Amino acid sequence: MNAAKLQRCGLHFRVAVIALFAVVVPATSSLGQAAGYVRVKFVKAGLMMGAGGGSGVLSYLGRDYPFRISGLSLGVTAGASVIRLEGWASGIREVNDFAGTYSSAGAGGAFVGGLGGIHLRNAKGVVIELQGPRAGMEFAANISRIAIALK
Repeated sequence: MNAAKLQRCGLHFRVAVIALFAVVVPATSSLGQAAGYVRVKFVKAGLMMGAGGGSGVLSYLGRDYPFRISGLSLGVTAGASVIRLEGWASGIREVNDFAGTYSSAGAGGAFVGGLGGIHLRNAKGVVIELQGPRAGMEFAANISRIAIALK
């Protein structure tokens, strides 16, 4: 084999190896798309219109970020409850994306104790899914707006 053919074979081999790695090696999410773990304590009360507030911690990329949470719900709301929720936030590119206004629609309730859950989304594409126990007496079927501010 002459030198030109060997050079072309070597080039073809390198291209084949690169193509193989592109197909075989799975794509991994970048650190900018890492999920964050969220813990929240929220107190809510209302009659027809509910309001509440609380605090929480976002654990993201090895650091904890405390935050304040406040909310307003419109619809059928009656009673009061304390809820502790835990879950995941996804779609975070940078930690400041977590702060903002979230919206949710749903229903839930508690009579002395029960389980609650919520699915939230903000304008920056961050999605928070939380669940956990609640205590108190409350029934709600409403549309909620929740604001999160990093401390």
